[in-house]
Amino acid sequence: MEQRPSAAGAVRQAFARRVRPGQLLTEESAAIARCCHDMAVRFHRGGTLLVFGNGGASTDAQHIAVEFVHPVIVGKRALPAMSLTNDVATVTGVGRQEGFAEVFAHQLRQLAAPHDIALGISADGRCENVRRGLRAAREAGLLTVLLRGGDGGGLAAGDAVDHAIVVRSTDPRIVKELHVTVYHVLWELVHVFFEQPGLLDPPDREAVR
Repeated sequence: MEQRPSAAGAVRQAFARRVRPGQLLTEESAAIARCCHDMAVRFHRGGTLLVFGNGGASTDAQHIAVEFVHPVIVGKRALPAMSLTNDVATVTGVGRQEGFAEVFAHQLRQLAAPHDIALGISADGRCENVRRGLRAAREAGLLTVLLRGGDGGGLAAGDAVDHAIVVRSTDPRIVKELHVTVYHVLWELVHVFFEQPGLLDPPDREAVR
């Protein structure tokens, strides 16, 4: 008779599935540090962080924005950020007239400045509106950052993206969980760079290696 796995065993397996994707992210620590440095430079020059994504990623976009605008750690500097998913009237208006694929690109063309940062989130890397948003941002001179999962799908590094941080998992739950960790790390390291005088004025690329 086949023995059914115990509940405790299922819990252990669930946690085990989350270990390797997290370990793979640590192997990208130098690239993530460069991303944080580039973001800090843009903030230092007066830039704003513009964040966007679909579904659950839209709530991540809001989470990221509030982390920067209203830091939960007392004494940390507030930095300008906004989620492009917050304004329902704008999202639905643009979607109705120009199509849902344009809801982020249109906002970025109207709201963004060249010294800003665009951060797109896509669990499977196949969100056309995120792709178009990042492309519009790149064309406008923004720093572009992508959080993605799996193999990144159609949103590959170099395709309108300056920094792509990939969670190597096809499980959308694990991708979302690790995206939260990643953007907390982005926030933390941006502030580390702000606390080190001289690191945010060029030339300073070597400082993050």
